[in-house]
Amino acid sequence: MRTILIVGNWKMNKTASEAAAFVREVTPRLSVSPAVDYVVAPPFTALESVRAALGSSSPLQLGAQNMFWEDRGAYTGEISAPMLKELGCRYVILGHSERRALFGEQNDGIQKKLRAALAHDLKPILCIGESFAQREDGKTEEVLQQQLHGALAGLSLHSVTALTVAYEPVWAIGTGKAATTDQAVAAHRTIRAFLAKMWSANVADTTRILYGGSVTPQNIGALLQSDQIDGALIGGACLQADSFVTITTIAQSIGARP
Repeated sequence: MRTILIVGNWKMNKTASEAAAFVREVTPRLSVSPAVDYVVAPPFTALESVRAALGSSSPLQLGAQNMFWEDRGAYTGEISAPMLKELGCRYVILGHSERRALFGEQNDGIQKKLRAALAHDLKPILCIGESFAQREDGKTEEVLQQQLHGALAGLSLHSVTALTVAYEPVWAIGTGKAATTDQAVAAHRTIRAFLAKMWSANVADTTRILYGGSVTPQNIGALLQSDQIDGALIGGACLQADSFVTITTIAQSIGARP
């Protein structure tokens, strides 16, 4: 049984005070459900204020948008896994397409981050996805497999059980043009096939795979109707309380995957 995971990636939005106010508004409107997990990933500057606003009873869990692979050292501007753990983070997003495109992140560095996250009991959400040109050239499967292999090669069976994968077609992020359900399901099947080949059918069956890319209250229901799609990595639609709560309510109504 795979529990649905809804992750709000705030990107570079919301000051510390705005973030705390958002969480205080949203938390009472979320229903606690064993079938759905909720995560918010504020900017680094808002992690502490969000943790304080969440308190001990909120169904929201705290995640980070990125991290570095070393625990400490002369790495100006970077944030380590121990720092995130002390702030109460349970999840960390790694390899987001914006990190790859704007900041030059490569698979080898993403793998180092992923291993560091696992070493400190942070649950990594590994982002992969193809560009529009790659899709048009029929290279979607090839790109996804390359990115998965680059980030996950050599991981133990025990390590991979903490992994979540997020399929985020680059051409759908922030464009308002989401992948169709059929396109998303096909990509998710490719990911599960890779996990089965690398580790086992059980790993493929139990790993949560999310969809990300122009997710809205209008399309989340159709996406989650497929038993291949275990939740969503949400950008713009998670920044408004009503929109985020609507998405979580729809997810809860659908429930866990078999």
